[in-house]
Amino acid sequence: MSKPEMLSLVIITGMSGAGKTVAMQSFEDLGYFCVDNMPPSLLPKFWEMLKESGKITKIALVIDLRSRAFYDEIISMLSNLDNSNFVSTKILFLDASNEELVSRYKETRRSHPLAMEGRLMDGIEKERELLAEMKSRAQLVIDTSNLSPRELREEIFDNFSANDNPVFHIEVMSFGFKYGVPIDADIVMDVRFLPNPYYVPAYRNKTGLDKPVYDYVMKQPTTEEFYSRFLGLMQLIMPGYEKEGKTSMTIAIGCTGGQHRSVAIAQRLADDLKQDYPVDVTHRDLDKRKETVNRS
Repeated sequence: MSKPEMLSLVIITGMSGAGKTVAMQSFEDLGYFCVDNMPPSLLPKFWEMLKESGKITKIALVIDLRSRAFYDEIISMLSNLDNSNFVSTKILFLDASNEELVSRYKETRRSHPLAMEGRLMDGIEKERELLAEMKSRAQLVIDTSNLSPRELREEIFDNFSANDNPVFHIEVMSFGFKYGVPIDADIVMDVRFLPNPYYVPAYRNKTGLDKPVYDYVMKQPTTEEFYSRFLGLMQLIMPGYEKEGKTSMTIAIGCTGGQHRSVAIAQRLADDLKQDYPVDVTHRDLDKRKETVNRS
């Protein structure tokens, strides 16, 4: 039996209101399997399931310490993991000043978990005392007092993203307007102004992936000028989206039926963008005509 692959475990903890939700979403974007507030008593069974499956290698657990008993269970769990030969553990502790935490709670009108029937500051101070040892154990402490959610994401990406695993990626999709605009598209480009190969009998039953159709679309007088400007626009805005913290971008190219023009343009765009970004290309409606013919 092969030795199980080493698991990378990040425990996300810290002061309530310091940004654990943003942190968890950031780790999800980094490809981590995230679990929010799993009771410590369930963790041994969870580890066994992970070892048996061997399919999950990056895990992030969000842990709020709401009681002394809960805290003691977590410390015991960490001690066991420290002696494990299949889990590499890091603790990320999120902190913020008392003043900032009070301001955030006032803005959201939420109750502090340790001050349900008392003063907000009492709950914050109690939690800070409870978390003191956990903070001392943390490999990384981030003070979010002066950080925006985007800046916190960037901090997490800088510390936890692998150099060989780019975060930002692009999905290029072709589609047919007659079947509806993709609801998950960030950018939609309509190429129905280009001459339609459908009206060339030899190309009607082919697609934009076939070289004769591809060449027909690309050799139209307006195609090259349009495409160079469109590609330039995409290359201009992608770094901005990435800087703002987006981890993916979907560009949808549409024509009437999603068979010819949109397929050719989407394929070319994907090939060009692959020089700078990880890119996937899909042709959503490429087989729609075949399905219609088969049903009839």
